[in-house]
Amino acid sequence: MGSEYFINSQDLEDKVRKLLPSQGGAGAGFDLSASTQIIPIIDLTESAEGSNIREDLQTSFSHASITPFNVNNAVTTLITNTGYWRVFGAISTYRTTSTNTLNIAISDGTTSKIIMDGRVTPAYTNVGTSPALPFDFIVFLSAGDSLIATSGSVDFSIIGNTRQIASIDGTLINP
Repeated sequence: MGSEYFINSQDLEDKVRKLLPSQGGAGAGFDLSASTQIIPIIDLTESAEGSNIREDLQTSFSHASITPFNVNNAVTTLITNTGYWRVFGAISTYRTTSTNTLNIAISDGTTSKIIMDGRVTPAYTNVGTSPALPFDFIVFLSAGDSLIATSGSVDFSIIGNTRQIASIDGTLINP
């Protein structure tokens, strides 16, 4: 059973009366009291999470927050900074009769793990442009990791943007 204590602080009482009219701000109120019984209060609003911006707006794009890339017949490092990153764009291929590499991978400097593979094999009998293959994913890069895009031919492009959405500790980055 909890014990009841009385708080005798005029500043606290004035603040409560101002914020809570039922406690005396709009008429007769009651004394503030406390007990040894602890009742947790959990704030589930977005502002309690450190932002008052809706979740979908926290990952929006702005001119300052995106970094474009266009990889064609090259191996290009897209990101070297730690944190959570959104990577989006499309793969554009031109049908050829040769096998080529086309991927995005996370590398730790020694080995790479492919996230998206758009490898093209000589399965086409006619040459020409094939439909673009869109991609949109989120990666986490820890210290020493990098995101690398590889296009093995002038006929294959990886075009898109990157945007950091959170730091390594999960703090959201506003657009």
